[in-house]
Amino acid sequence: MTEDKVEAILSQEQLKTLFEDYRQDKKNLLAQSACCQQSLTDVIVDRQTRFSSAHVFNTKLSVEGRPVTNQKASGRCWMFACLNVIRIHLMKTLKISELELSQNYLFYYDKIERCHYFLVTMIDLAKRKEPIHGRLVQYLLKDLLIDGGQWDMLVNLINKYGVVPKSAFPESSSSEAALFMNKFLRTKLRAYAQEIFELTQQENIKDSDIMNREAEMMKEIHRIVTICLGSPPEQITFEYHDTAKQYQKIGPITPLEFYRQVVKPIYNIDNKVCLVHDPRVSNSYGRLYTVEYLGNIVGGQKTLYNNQPITILKRAVFDSIAADEAVWFGVDFGKHMHAKYGILDLKIFDTQLYFDSKFPCQNKASRLEYGESLMTHAMVFTGVHVEKRSSNDTTKTSDNEKSQPDGLQFIRYRVENSHGDDKADKGYLIMTDEWFDEYLYEVVVDKKHLSKEVLAVLDQEPIILKAWDPMGALACSNDE
Repeated sequence: MTEDKVEAILSQEQLKTLFEDYRQDKKNLLAQSACCQQSLTDVIVDRQTRFSSAHVFNTKLSVEGRPVTNQKASGRCWMFACLNVIRIHLMKTLKISELELSQNYLFYYDKIERCHYFLVTMIDLAKRKEPIHGRLVQYLLKDLLIDGGQWDMLVNLINKYGVVPKSAFPESSSSEAALFMNKFLRTKLRAYAQEIFELTQQENIKDSDIMNREAEMMKEIHRIVTICLGSPPEQITFEYHDTAKQYQKIGPITPLEFYRQVVKPIYNIDNKVCLVHDPRVSNSYGRLYTVEYLGNIVGGQKTLYNNQPITILKRAVFDSIAADEAVWFGVDFGKHMHAKYGILDLKIFDTQLYFDSKFPCQNKASRLEYGESLMTHAMVFTGVHVEKRSSNDTTKTSDNEKSQPDGLQFIRYRVENSHGDDKADKGYLIMTDEWFDEYLYEVVVDKKHLSKEVLAVLDQEPIILKAWDPMGALACSNDE
């Protein structure tokens, strides 16, 4: 690039020209009148797309979760989605018409463990003399302790603490709206980080001295979290009536025993694999990835991503639902989505008509590279509509058709959300296959639905991505 001195200031003359060009097209004035007086998403919605989105699916679960859950003003979608998948298996096995597992129970231990994970990370960085003003430390200090998480964090929590029915540990005010609890905890953690960095600079300081101080810090953290979220049960008794109206009882039993004895035989979380679709040239398919300092339990399982072409993810979703298994998945939720109608469709907003501008503006890889997209929300697939493709079809292949598994044409997906039943189709959304291609990043399926070649990737030594890589985004959805 050659240097050519050009005035960069936006001049009054330029602004005058922009306004003149704008006023010449009367359609701009009409669009302005409508969009300034009504909700933008209601004005620019494409009517044909809205009313052609049918909640009809030829492959669907035999049982869907009830009641529809609501994460309220929290970023716990990843927990809700996981527990919503598990409860479907329990409802079928125990013959229960309605069931909800305690999200607050996992939330409690995630907060405790994640604070400990942060403090141990700060100790490690301080001992390595990582610069306080460097990008890594500043990134970890800025984005600490949000509510969101990744699949392998759930594996860590459930394998260590188990699960319980919601009746055994219900919601608290701070679990439904964790903003202020998180603020208090962040303030403490940042002050503790400063103390840790200063401690490591002292002469003759021992590792045991630092860890003893960390234990004292955790006493205060534990006290704050327990006051805000409640004291989790050490033992539970689950009593219920089955669909035949017969009284049933499980327990007394510990939460970990409840998982190992009741849940694990029908839903073994260790048999699930996290597949991602990361199309960036720098990150090859058929490789295993992780993100540095992305975790919640010290000594726990790493957050691992098995990167595969989008066709592999689609086939795994279809095979899972055909086998009557719900699928946990992660997406960039706020894009081309109408919350009230529950539609995820690239055509839901007619931006070409109103703005004379096309969206999305970049391909999936470029959006990841330039900060336009990342995973923000986790939900559950409970249905899919698929049609068989004719082998005699000689029409030109579109980009979406290239993303189709052999012999199948994916049309739409049924999605269980965790925002209550007063939106969309009583809490269920509809996602088009084109939207899946562009904004879905992650699915979790059972090993039995994957080929030996895909499973072999798990034996690789993971490539470590930087802490700030978009694949390290936690499903908490600030855009919800």
